[in-house]
Amino acid sequence: MTTWCDAATAVQAVSSGNRVFIHGACMTPSPLIDALVARGDELFDVELTHLHTYGPVAYTDERWRGHFSTRALFVGENMRQAANNGRASYTPVFLSDIPALFEPSGSLPIDVALIQISPPDSHGYCSLGASVDVALAATSHARVVVALINPRAPRTHGSGFVHISTIDYAVEWDGPLYEVMRRRPDDVQLQIGRHVAGLIEDGATLQLGIGAIPDAVLQAIRDHRALGVHTEMFSDGILDLVERGVITGEKKIIDRDKIVASFVVGSRRLLDFIDDNPTVEMRPADYTNNTAIIRQFEGMATINSALQVDLTGQVCAESIGTRFYSGVGGQMDFMRGAALAKRGRPIIALPATARVPRGDELSASVLDTLPGLLKPIDNVASRIVPILTPGAAVTTSRAHVHYVVTEYGVAALHGRDLAERARSLIAIAAPQFREELERAAYNLHLLN
Repeated sequence: MTTWCDAATAVQAVSSGNRVFIHGACMTPSPLIDALVARGDELFDVELTHLHTYGPVAYTDERWRGHFSTRALFVGENMRQAANNGRASYTPVFLSDIPALFEPSGSLPIDVALIQISPPDSHGYCSLGASVDVALAATSHARVVVALINPRAPRTHGSGFVHISTIDYAVEWDGPLYEVMRRRPDDVQLQIGRHVAGLIEDGATLQLGIGAIPDAVLQAIRDHRALGVHTEMFSDGILDLVERGVITGEKKIIDRDKIVASFVVGSRRLLDFIDDNPTVEMRPADYTNNTAIIRQFEGMATINSALQVDLTGQVCAESIGTRFYSGVGGQMDFMRGAALAKRGRPIIALPATARVPRGDELSASVLDTLPGLLKPIDNVASRIVPILTPGAAVTTSRAHVHYVVTEYGVAALHGRDLAERARSLIAIAAPQFREELERAAYNLHLLN
């Protein structure tokens, strides 16, 4: 039986010692979060767990220590400060593995799920909208489900339907969903996009994320034909290619003619595009990110980014040294799936350099102790490095990496020895760092 009530009443379902799941991305149910935080003084040892969310995260404030703790399964922008200050913990885990963690027998069973959904249709079914990913598993397995019912939430096709009878507490709310606006790619990103486009064949199936580099890739493949999409997430960038008839899905081995994703992030235009659109299917992460599914797409092209790549091909995409920046996410799910696919193209794409804020460089003593590190030049650091910054996480192992792309070209690493890898990566590094990279490669005995 569903109880219709206000947010303050609904969050009374949370008790001390509970683990609470929070729906993420643009479906973040902020009114429910606000109501829960307002109860903070009377609650103790409540663990909040989620992927990336948008909006305020007041529950990470120091004043709530002992009342709320946070287990981040991905460190989004709004969680970085808390994670790096020790006010939130981070669980490194493949996105495809998370749904199983929420099962009663899993390591993270859910007591209460706070979600945002569309109003029920004539048959009583609501939709998880733009974020099915791990929210479907959390909703299915939670002992209590508290839902924000929002008419602005898109009703999406696929697997993300929830019957109103399974909702314990329902709160009516009519408010905007979180939107993320596109940033126009700069010249560096456009050049990266052109290099990546050369690796993508007509009829390929794509996985890409949000940001200027994925958008640059999409601009560069405007003249490709019969492309498909099977991805963890997508943003506004694909809309132009759908309208141009470039993305059709007609060559996909499975889910033919469908755009398949586990969540979307973008503008209201994007949310309107997925609303009641039968060509878009929202699926849980243990489907979209399942390597057994991904490997079936011939010419599967996966485009993922990184913070650093070392000269042996190790990829760090989740931390800057010991500082948390993002998370494991689905990079390895898709890198391996594409590698197993016929004519697959697992691609790491990143700018060759990054701007280093003044006062943020590694200390001179560390740089002197570890000669494999490069000093920034004019507050610009190389992303191609002899060794990863100490403490940096290896998100994708060197054995899994096939292609690394910067604005300076493509390094094909699969099947190459360490010397060949080092030479290829030095060749696509920024020119001002190549001499020092080569010297470091000799010092590290990667080159003889």
